[in-house]
Amino acid sequence: MQDASKLTYLGLHNLQHRGQEGAGIVSSDGEKLYQHRDRGLLSDAFKDPADLDRLIGDCAIGHVRYSTTGRNSIQNVQPFLYHFLDGDVALAHNGNLVNAVSLRNKLEKQGAIFQSDSDTEILIHLIRNHISDGFIPALKKSLNEIHGGFAFLLLQKDRMIAALDPNGIRPLCIGKYDNGAYVVASETCALDIVGAEFVRDVQPGELIIIDKDGLHIDHFTEHTQLAVCSMEYIYFARPDSIIHGVNVHNARKNMGRLLARQNPVEADMVIGVPNSSLSAASGYAEELGLPYEMGLVKNQYVARTFIQPTQALREKSVRLKLSAVRGVVAGKKIAVIDDSIVRGTTSKQIVQMLKDAGAKEVHLRIASPQFRFPCFYGIDISTRSELMAAHYSTEEMRKIIGADSLDFLSVDNLIKAVSIPDAKGAPFGGLTVAYFNGQYPTKLDDYEEGYLSSLNEQEKRQRKERQNESL
Repeated sequence: MQDASKLTYLGLHNLQHRGQEGAGIVSSDGEKLYQHRDRGLLSDAFKDPADLDRLIGDCAIGHVRYSTTGRNSIQNVQPFLYHFLDGDVALAHNGNLVNAVSLRNKLEKQGAIFQSDSDTEILIHLIRNHISDGFIPALKKSLNEIHGGFAFLLLQKDRMIAALDPNGIRPLCIGKYDNGAYVVASETCALDIVGAEFVRDVQPGELIIIDKDGLHIDHFTEHTQLAVCSMEYIYFARPDSIIHGVNVHNARKNMGRLLARQNPVEADMVIGVPNSSLSAASGYAEELGLPYEMGLVKNQYVARTFIQPTQALREKSVRLKLSAVRGVVAGKKIAVIDDSIVRGTTSKQIVQMLKDAGAKEVHLRIASPQFRFPCFYGIDISTRSELMAAHYSTEEMRKIIGADSLDFLSVDNLIKAVSIPDAKGAPFGGLTVAYFNGQYPTKLDDYEEGYLSSLNEQEKRQRKERQNESL
């Protein structure tokens, strides 16, 4: 496709919400691969137009970084580019490998030298271990050695390859132009901005190969079962994206409607926490016949607090990001709809902000279940110590946050709100809801010992608290 790197830049622009720590693009002119990457937002990484102009060729892949493993350094900004005697390979990855540590230890003992501390690089070393079989067979063997949630894009001089984990935990879709060129992206909103027509979602365990002869569908495993990360629908994806046939805005609005039926509140108005909670808030208000008002205003030039890399930055950026509209909320009973409570940082400050602005009552309703268990598949919450709901009851959380009432959407209603049409009888409606019920779709490998230890510690703590209460 002509101007492939510029179209890739546009696609990344619509995916900026997925990562803000770095951005990069690798292109191919059919003979050679060209790379540019840098830290920061896409506009910062490509602030010099010449950086994009140098990425010539009719094929390109790009990436915006949100770190779940590895430091925030230029070495970890993707796509990675590798030069081998038998041809160059570029690699980009969305997700997280749960056996990365053990695989890396094994590879280093075999003599592998890593240029980054990202789990993404493991795949290329595994491929080189099997390369005598040919690139595609080596890739298939390697993909069966890694576990977790992963969507990979690989670029060689004359083809692009996409691969999705056996549970389809992270989203990946295919688009097409009238001239026969193809696009692969994490979300359909990236297809929209580049003018490509949606073709289909990449299915779990699929290997998609795109070359001069078109698109070819292969598989690296037949042992698959759909388990899309529910946080994509709750928070992560853009509301205009469609994932496995479900529009994200509609799913969130359904969450709000079902939350209203499950946990209604007597209030003067409903407000949503910008931006990812606005859809759920509109559904909640409509279901109860309450006014839907703009009680919180977001500064659009501040990054998303959930994916800020440190807790200190998250706490500082909440006040920078949001302001209460005093003229709307003063003297009113407010139902505040938010998408989730993870650490509780944002919720506590929002409630205080609204009360400082004169709100008479603040009733907090969360359009997802209690986040009690870690995510090991590509959201930066891999320890239970960070999760408020893992340590406190709903009533205890309400007191800490300072709300007049607090309730959460049930797991069953979350599944009902999304209703993936091609789930085909998969558990939990084809969603990963492990963060709420602890039932993970994969083995936890390197994380399992620490995870089980945290469960045991919590059980001991709760047992001790019950004993103290009975004395």
